[in-house]
Amino acid sequence: MKIVVLTAIAMFAFAANSVLARLAFATANAEPLSYTGIRLAAGAVVLAALLLLRRAPGMPVTVGGSWRAAAALFGYALAFSIAYILVGAGTGALILFASVQIGMLGWAVFKGDRPGMLEWLGLAVALAAFAYLVSPGLVAPHPLGTLLMVGSGLCWAAYTLLGRGSKAPLVDTAGNFIRCLPVAMLIVVAGLVLHPVDPGAAAYAVASGALASGLGYAVWYAVLPSLARTQAAIVQLTVPAIAAAGGVLLIAEPLTLRLVIASIGILGGVALALIAADRRRRAKAAV
Repeated sequence: MKIVVLTAIAMFAFAANSVLARLAFATANAEPLSYTGIRLAAGAVVLAALLLLRRAPGMPVTVGGSWRAAAALFGYALAFSIAYILVGAGTGALILFASVQIGMLGWAVFKGDRPGMLEWLGLAVALAAFAYLVSPGLVAPHPLGTLLMVGSGLCWAAYTLLGRGSKAPLVDTAGNFIRCLPVAMLIVVAGLVLHPVDPGAAAYAVASGALASGLGYAVWYAVLPSLARTQAAIVQLTVPAIAAAGGVLLIAEPLTLRLVIASIGILGGVALALIAADRRRRAKAAV
């Protein structure tokens, strides 16, 4: 039950990033550069504080992570912010998490993994549903917003792949946020030149960085060792549904039939591919 509760908290935190961004841009006149910088800085402060609280007396302070992972983290956060000026919370979260999972599966294929028939079927269903979601029409998401969110998802997929196998994920995540601090401060200043920071937008950015990102990631990495890889990937597919519900309830965003159908196809297809891949790996390991 503890694992279930902590996993649910982490998923709500991930979805909150989307809802907070939409609240900031739709209701508080946020500017994407300053929003991204404040979010990254707040996450760095909270994660650094967590590490200091966990540090045993006399232990040296070290900065984990890598510059490549920090660059991927920054790319994800900046593209995420700009995209949410143009797309809704549920649609953005769906595109983001679909791009993450499809990007990681695509990288596995590029590195020599050979998916089975069910995996290819799942990917085909997901891609067809994605094509339906973004196809021209009155309720299609904004093309530039879609492209930016795909880029954000691919950056997060790269960040995940770079951190795979980390022996201290919380330490590395804190290090990556801290490495982003200099650029975060620069873009906050650049954003202030373009547009004064609205107090509400700043509050949403701090909540996203400190709570939904900093504490959310801490909870996620605490529970992650108790989940199988496929379980961890599939449970993240709940995030778009939570974000869509938040968008409807808090921002009065419309829940269109196109989004519902595309969500079923994309999330169902990705789940099928993940489950099939897990079964294939287990069968191969048993031989």
